[in-house]
Amino acid sequence: MNRHWYWLLTLACALLTATVSAQTTQPAAYFDNTGRSDVLGGGVRMIPITTGKGTFHVWTKRVGNNPRIKVLLLHGGPGMTHEYLEAFDSYFPGAGIEYYYYDQLGSTYSDQPKDDDLWVLPRFVEEVEQVRQALGLGPDNFYLYGQSWGGLLALEYALKYQQHIKGLVISNMVTDIPQYNEYAKKVLMPQMDQPALAEIQALEARGDFSNPRYEELLMQHFYVDHILRMPADAWPEPVLRSLGHLNHDVYVLMQGPSELGSSGRLDKWSRTADLPKITVPTLVIGARYDTMDPKHMQMMASKVQHGRYLYCPNGSHFALYDDQKVYFDGLLAFIRDVDAGRF
Repeated sequence: MNRHWYWLLTLACALLTATVSAQTTQPAAYFDNTGRSDVLGGGVRMIPITTGKGTFHVWTKRVGNNPRIKVLLLHGGPGMTHEYLEAFDSYFPGAGIEYYYYDQLGSTYSDQPKDDDLWVLPRFVEEVEQVRQALGLGPDNFYLYGQSWGGLLALEYALKYQQHIKGLVISNMVTDIPQYNEYAKKVLMPQMDQPALAEIQALEARGDFSNPRYEELLMQHFYVDHILRMPADAWPEPVLRSLGHLNHDVYVLMQGPSELGSSGRLDKWSRTADLPKITVPTLVIGARYDTMDPKHMQMMASKVQHGRYLYCPNGSHFALYDDQKVYFDGLLAFIRDVDAGRF
C-alpha cells in the first residue's frame, strides 16, 4: 500500500511539474520574436495592395506567436479602423493566440486614395486575400474574424477563398441588408423617442449629415441603446478613437450616413442563400440589443455546414464591450475547439 501511494504521489508531482513547465515556457515562446521580419517595427508591416487603380499600402500589426492559431481581424465601417478592436489585447495574449490588427484601404493607418471606384466589395475581398498571402496565413492556422462590415467582408472572402481558412467568425452582422433595414424600420425605430426620430429623418431628408445635431440625436436616442450600451461619456477610449478616425467618404458611400439602416452601395446585398456553401467551422455572434436581428444571426449559424451561435444577452452591436465576458469566453472556446479538432 505504501508503495502504491508513493507511486501516485510521484506521478502527481511529475504531472504538476509538466503543467507548470508548460505554463512558464508558453509565454516565453509567445513573445519570442526571434527571426520575425517585423521585429524592428514591433509587429507592424505596411503591405502593398495591387488594384486596378494602382498599388497602395495597408497597415497590419502582429501580436504574439502561435504557429497553429493566427487570427486576422477585420474591422467594421466601412472606413473605421482596427482601434476599436483593441479589447482583444485583454484576452488573446493570455490565451496564447497570435493575431493581426489590420486597417483596410481607406482607413486611417493605411493609404486613403480619393477614388470612389475603389470602394466596391470585390476589390475589398481581393485586398484581404493579398494581406493573407503577405502574412503567410493558411488552412492549418488561419482564423478569419470580422465584426459588422468586417463580418460581411469575412463572409464574402470565405465564399471565394474558404480553402485557405481554418475557422471563420462573423460577429454582429446579418447576411441580408434589406432584412437589416426592415428590422430597423419595424422593430428598432418604433422603440425610439418619436420626436427625436422625426428630427433625425428630417435631417436625413435634407442631406444634413454633418450637422452636429444629427450625431447628437443618434447618440442620445439610438447609439447608446443599440451600438454600445454605456453612457456616451463612458465609451472606451479605443472606440472613441476609432470613431474619430472614421473615413466618412467611404462609410457614407457604402453604408449610408448612420447605423440606423443602410442606404449606400451595400443596400441590396444578400448572401443568405449561399450560407450552405460555407464548409469551414463557423462561429456567428449575435446580441440581444444589436442593430442587427439576433434571430437572423442564429439562423445563419444553422445554415452553414458547421456552425455555432454565440448569443450575448446583455450586448449590443459592440458586444465585445458591453457583454465582454460572454463574448470572449465564447470566442476563445470556439477557437480552442477548432484547434483541438473538437468542433
